[in-house]
Amino acid sequence: MSKILVVYWSGTGNTEKMAESIAKGAEGAGASVECKNVASVSVADLAGYDVVAFGSPSMGVEVIEEGEMEPFFAEALPGLKGKKVAIFGSYGWGDGEWLRTWADRVRGGGATLFDDGLAVHEAPDNAAVAECTAWGGKLASF
Repeated sequence: MSKILVVYWSGTGNTEKMAESIAKGAEGAGASVECKNVASVSVADLAGYDVVAFGSPSMGVEVIEEGEMEPFFAEALPGLKGKKVAIFGSYGWGDGEWLRTWADRVRGGGATLFDDGLAVHEAPDNAAVAECTAWGGKLASF
C-alpha cells in the first residue's frame, strides 16, 4: 500500500477536518498516512512519500492560501514531476475555480493528479466528512 502525506493549511478548521477525514479513510484502506499542517513540513520531506495530498481553502480571489500554502506549493512543484498528487479544500464563495486552477498547475508541473481534487462548500457536514473519508479510501490505492 501507499505511503501518503496529507499536508494542509486551515484557517477556520474546515480544511483541517477534511484532511483528518481523508487521512482516516486512507488508513482504513491500508495506507500508511501522516497528516500534518504545512507549517510543520519541509519540501524535502515530500520525497519520502508515494502520494502527497495538499489541502487549502479558497482565499481572496479564488486562490490557495497565500501566506504559507502558496509559497510551500510553489517551492514543491518542480519536485512533483512524476509524483502522485491529490488536492482538496473548502470554499465559501465562487464555483470552485481555485481548485480547477490548482489542478492545472499540478498537471502542468508534470505530476499525476488524483481525481480532479475534492472541494467542500463551507464547513464539512456529516455527508462531506463521509465523502472525504471515502475519497481517502480511494486515494490509498492511487
